[in-house]
Amino acid sequence: MAGTVPQHTDVEGVDAGVGLTALLVAAARAIETHRHDSLAQDAYAEHFVRAAQACADWPVRIEQAPDGDGNPLWGRFARYFGLRTRVLDDFLLSSVRTSARQVVLLGAGLDTRAFRLDWPSDCVVFEIDRAGVLAFKHQVLTDLTATPKVKRVPVPVDLRADWVTALTSAGFDPAAPSVWLAEGLLFYLPSPAERYLIDTVDRLTTEGSALAFEAKLEKDLQAYRDSPIYTATREQIGIDLLHLFDKGPRPDSAGELTAKGWSTSIHTPFHFSRRHRRGPLPEPNDALEGNRWVFAHKPSP
Repeated sequence: MAGTVPQHTDVEGVDAGVGLTALLVAAARAIETHRHDSLAQDAYAEHFVRAAQACADWPVRIEQAPDGDGNPLWGRFARYFGLRTRVLDDFLLSSVRTSARQVVLLGAGLDTRAFRLDWPSDCVVFEIDRAGVLAFKHQVLTDLTATPKVKRVPVPVDLRADWVTALTSAGFDPAAPSVWLAEGLLFYLPSPAERYLIDTVDRLTTEGSALAFEAKLEKDLQAYRDSPIYTATREQIGIDLLHLFDKGPRPDSAGELTAKGWSTSIHTPFHFSRRHRRGPLPEPNDALEGNRWVFAHKPSP
């Protein structure tokens, strides 16, 4: 599987490639945190941004961004990430309040949910990502003397390697209900890697488990190359998301889960913008138009 992955995804830390997008999301969460109408609070996010040389001059408050909320990157796109954070926070907490006691963050990046959400005391959060990303996060959080609110287990492994053995060796129990999250991950993976991941989550989960992930429906990603969001991201911070996204056709992971007996629901981000009365709404030439958030539950047989 590793041989099918473009070389630009092999950068180990957060200074380039896909790792740099973790800092983009952290900056967006920092901006969201400081809004008067914030949807999600992450007090650690701005410290990641300030600790990495690659983004030392990025804004962490909307007032620091050129044109403020009129900026397609730090206004609209950052608000998208803030909304996504809130919706997935709610999904995870709802899942652990019903049945799951194990949380698996796939491609965890600079996720700080183990530190900022109120979990049941008997939960455990597994964070899977490359060693360089987790090491950067560990250093920043250690410097802040941050303490997780739940048992937190970093699992330093590339998702193209044998992450199943790494996860189970770290204490994950496939016989107990679990909730999984692939936030901003799957569209960077080749189609076979995504299929393997979805099949593996199905294999490692029992009844009462749940999964949320983000998907993109576009047949041709390049159709949005000149959209305001992608253009601003390239020009302002040098991240070409369309270069990082996998170019191959995407599998229908929601459909495959349904075929395996999961119940699935699929929503546009705009659905939640309207629900929360904050967040992006549709625009012409909209790079968010094909984004979908998928929520899946594995019911009892």
